Amino acid sequence: LAAQGCEDVRTYIASGNAVFDSHTERAALARRLERAIHEAFGVETPVVLRTAAEIAAAVERHPFGEDSSHTHVAFLAQKPAAARVKGLAALDLAPDRIQIDGQEVYWHLPNGVQGARLSAARLEKELGVAATVRNWRTVTRLAQMTAER
Repeated sequence: LAAQGCEDVRTYIASGNAVFDSHTERAALARRLERAIHEAFGVETPVVLRTAAEIAAAVERHPFGEDSSHTHVAFLAQKPAAARVKGLAALDLAPDRIQIDGQEVYWHLPNGVQGARLSAARLEKELGVAATVRNWRTVTRLAQMTAER
């Protein structure tokens, strides 16, 4: 990240998450980081970026009440088309629940990830956009890390 012009880089465990400062336009930085990851590791993976304010807002919008122990958030690379959102919302995923809010999909998995009726890969396919999924503990820790800056 530092080699790509990011400053004050801090990572959160081995989760694929980092908090940093950058003055580069978001889409250009994401493309640059995707290329750097591919060159360094031979892996093609989407890079999904959020500002500190966007992470804080995602935490504030948690839609599933007090218990967040089974919540995950899929951060989408872009806002999906309305027809795709409608199609995903029509799926019978019970007992799992999803709530799509702009570029975030809140995912309540009472039986855990292993028992989920919807995989991250299928979520991406249904919405037609790249996503990265994080558990609620990671989301709140990233919000805390960005607030501490």
